[in-house]
Amino acid sequence: MSRKILFAASEAAPFIATGGLAEVVGSLPKALHQLGYDVRVVLPLYRDVNQEYRQKFTFLGNITVPVAWRNQYCGIFEYVHEGVTFYFVDNEYYFKRKGCYGHFDDGERFAFFGRSVVEIMPAVDFFPDVLHCHDWQAALAAIYLKTVYSGRERYRDIKTVFTIHNIEYQGKYSMDNLQWLFGIDGYYQGVVEFDGCINLMKGAIECCDKFSTVSPQYAEEIKDPYYAHGLDGFIRNNAHKLCGILNGIDTDYYNPKTDKALFANYDAKNLDNKAVCKQELQRMLNLQVRPNTPIVAMISRLVDHKGLDLVTAVIDEALESDMQFVLLGTGEGYYEHFFAELASRHPQQVAAAITFNAQLSRQIYSGADIFLMPSKSEPCGLSQMIASRYGTVALVRETGGLKDSILPYGNGGNGFTFSNYNAHDMLYVLRQAFDVYRNQEQWRKLVRKAMRTDFSWNASAKGYDKLYTDLLG
Repeated sequence: MSRKILFAASEAAPFIATGGLAEVVGSLPKALHQLGYDVRVVLPLYRDVNQEYRQKFTFLGNITVPVAWRNQYCGIFEYVHEGVTFYFVDNEYYFKRKGCYGHFDDGERFAFFGRSVVEIMPAVDFFPDVLHCHDWQAALAAIYLKTVYSGRERYRDIKTVFTIHNIEYQGKYSMDNLQWLFGIDGYYQGVVEFDGCINLMKGAIECCDKFSTVSPQYAEEIKDPYYAHGLDGFIRNNAHKLCGILNGIDTDYYNPKTDKALFANYDAKNLDNKAVCKQELQRMLNLQVRPNTPIVAMISRLVDHKGLDLVTAVIDEALESDMQFVLLGTGEGYYEHFFAELASRHPQQVAAAITFNAQLSRQIYSGADIFLMPSKSEPCGLSQMIASRYGTVALVRETGGLKDSILPYGNGGNGFTFSNYNAHDMLYVLRQAFDVYRNQEQWRKLVRKAMRTDFSWNASAKGYDKLYTDLLG
């Protein structure tokens, strides 16, 4: 009989996505299903859930979910996608509004969600062997299971795994909310209390049987105050429960051989059409069409921790080399204005698209030569994997998942790396990459190596398979 896993998360591709969490929750269950698991996923039914799928959902019925002193309606919808059953919990008061996060009552909204994850188990007749919760928005499901529901027979043997995708967002609330908002008895105050307030991520780590991060390196980094946003001591105390498993990408979706967004298709065996992609990208962005000039690309949120201060410090110096620079992204006003102004000063050498455009991102992944990702911190990162898949060689700082996925050229690696958070260290390695690029035979070997690196979810799924097996015995 197959092992039963229930995922609880606040988003999943292709239904609703704001970032990397959605990619994981959309792809990992499918890979686990292929390993023989019965995997199901619970999500909130937001107003913004993709209508193409929403109209195919089946209504299973409704239950009442207690949220502290309130009793709230909870509709349950079901949809099977690529062998995985998704349940959507519906309450228009909480979820019929624009966007997933950032509302004044997010604490109450995700208290409802966490409680509904546990409450729908008898309604859908699915009591999992493992409840796997993702980030603070789903943390309460793990907390409720081990506190409010700990005495109920059918819940007693369920194991819990909690995955931290980004430790910066912890779900912090005033201690006044313990019973009034979250419905947690004062007896359990110590479970969620941290630094004088309720900390839901801390509570989930306390309650879970195992917790994981999205790369082995990040699992080590969050023991350090520099990365842990205050939780480092607590993480170190619970290190016996911690493991890091590198995320993957959907290699069917990100496939230069079949991707319809590209100007031309290619693969690692035949790279000729990558040159076509580069030429058409240069034309489209009004850059000089120069086949032998390397294009350095960034696709990123324009925020400090993505290493943009390093780029702004040395980009003028870098542009003295024979190179072109392409940037796609939105974010902080300072960076938006900086790169727009840089493009206006170097119109044939720099293109800055201050927007989010999924098709353009794939055209950049396929048309560029070097993908720059100098992050200050990066729990896993997917862009360096996608770029590699499209034969655009990644140049990254050695942090989090970047260090685990990109290994330095010269040591048989698949890209370029630098370790110190220093603009001129980055520039030095960028110039090394240009030197390798000038030897086209070497460069093509490196491109093929990058493209053939296994970033599929199969490798990650095996890591979670081991985690569940160790947990269940």
